[in-house]
Amino acid sequence: MDTINIAETPTPTKGHPKGLYVLFTTEMWERFNFYGMRALLTLFLVNALAFREAEASVIYGGFLGLCYLTPMLGGFISDRFLGNRNCILLGGVTMGIGQLFLFFSASTFDSNFDISKLAMYAALGIIILGNGFFKPNISSMVGQLYPKGDSRLDAAFTIFYMGINVGAFLGMYICPLVGDVVLENGTRVVAAFKWGFLAASMAMFVGSFVFYLLKNKYIVTPEGKPVGAKPALNITKGAEEVQEASFSVASKYGAIAAFVALVLVFRFIVDQNWIYSFIYGSGLTLAGFIITDKSLSSIERDRILVIYILGFFVMFFWACFEQAGSSLTFIADNQTDRRLFGWNMPPSFVQNANSLFIMIFAFPFSWLWLSLQKRRLEPISPVKQSIGLFLLSLGFLIIAFQVKDLGHTEKLAVFWLIIMYLFHTLGELCLSPIGLSLVSKLAPARFSSLLMGVWFLANAAGYALAGTLGASIPPTGDKFTTAQEAGINLQAVLDRSITPSAEQLAKLHELRIPTEYPVFAGFTIHNLFEFFLLFVILPGTAAVILLLLSGKLKKMMHGIR
Repeated sequence: MDTINIAETPTPTKGHPKGLYVLFTTEMWERFNFYGMRALLTLFLVNALAFREAEASVIYGGFLGLCYLTPMLGGFISDRFLGNRNCILLGGVTMGIGQLFLFFSASTFDSNFDISKLAMYAALGIIILGNGFFKPNISSMVGQLYPKGDSRLDAAFTIFYMGINVGAFLGMYICPLVGDVVLENGTRVVAAFKWGFLAASMAMFVGSFVFYLLKNKYIVTPEGKPVGAKPALNITKGAEEVQEASFSVASKYGAIAAFVALVLVFRFIVDQNWIYSFIYGSGLTLAGFIITDKSLSSIERDRILVIYILGFFVMFFWACFEQAGSSLTFIADNQTDRRLFGWNMPPSFVQNANSLFIMIFAFPFSWLWLSLQKRRLEPISPVKQSIGLFLLSLGFLIIAFQVKDLGHTEKLAVFWLIIMYLFHTLGELCLSPIGLSLVSKLAPARFSSLLMGVWFLANAAGYALAGTLGASIPPTGDKFTTAQEAGINLQAVLDRSITPSAEQLAKLHELRIPTEYPVFAGFTIHNLFEFFLLFVILPGTAAVILLLLSGKLKKMMHGIR
């Protein structure tokens, strides 16, 4: 089969097509919708629908995991039937409707509790489905705006990635502002949640409408041909378009059997819950199934394997990075002095430093890659991702030494958490948009959206691992203070220098204070310093291994950088 040597294709290096900024805006409104809703969801479940915090966390985790599973379905339907454009519109409108269901749920919980709860479950299912259609297709379309081998693509995905974070920041600011209203006496206005969900819904409808109006004019190739049309009509994929996937009957049935077996292994042997088992099993099964396509050339197969290998390392990045929403927020809440320039910021706001830094540094990083490319100094994508893992590890190393000698009742200055998030953001800019760009460049045209969905499964797997890692956090300062107020020496209990009475154990259980140090992979974690070292070692080791593999991966990419 004839192949295209992407490295030899002459490409322009100035400016970006206007379609990039249409996709930027569409993605910005979608992220406003998604992250704005996420900021309110667990608070709504607990305060309006009377779920316990643990139950709300389970619902939230399952929702997020499934949101990164359905892109596989959306990618498949796009590649085979509807095309990117139609799937983006379908997904956007579907998510907007899902937010309206949440608005309805938040409007009826005090008058018809059962209907409100049913509407909430329906809303989450609708949003999960809509996200599956939207997420892989808009990322895939960015790459299709450019000719094969265009040196601007990494910079384009960095700009696009800024749209994600602008939307996330605005959503996490505006939706809580109108939806999470707390009076001066500390009373929460539960009825206000509906306005936050309505704001999220309107943002999604605005984004979909803008895309609908501008897609035909701007979402086109340099020659003016439409990007992302239905597969039968899509003329932007050149010579690769004539190729069709070819799977044997044995491979199809084998994939089904492998999926069932993997889910059962993860559920009953690895001891994961059903949702995570479904995510892991789906990802591994789909990855293996694509490789069995008989129409794949050896070059295409090598490039797909590179996507899988890098996805494995990306999983460790997100497992550590996503501590922002769990263990790092707990530390910000319980053992951090959050005063900055006279403002005592909320614990959940500290992680917004990431979005702010993304908006500050996204364009400079875009310029950096173009500048290095012109000087023939630009590192290949696996090296960039290795640098991203290293920067993540360095951020945790900085915070680890800040808590090393911190007493149980002493507070960490919020400045150090912000510095840590700076390094995490720089690492994210080296890794995440570059990964999206690389999938776009490496994936065969007939699998472009589907492989983007597989790539997002690395995020889902990372989130699952993040939960396991986050559960390893040892008791923080507030736990020791609370136990002391109850007349219990928690340090002595943890060190087993005293044996607590039955009454003390019952009291600690009532206060939700652990009586043993957490254990991860056979190692006992005694303090925050040891806890943060875990997040230094995992991405640091991954960075070194990926760097050592980069030479081999470069050969397997066959000219793509």
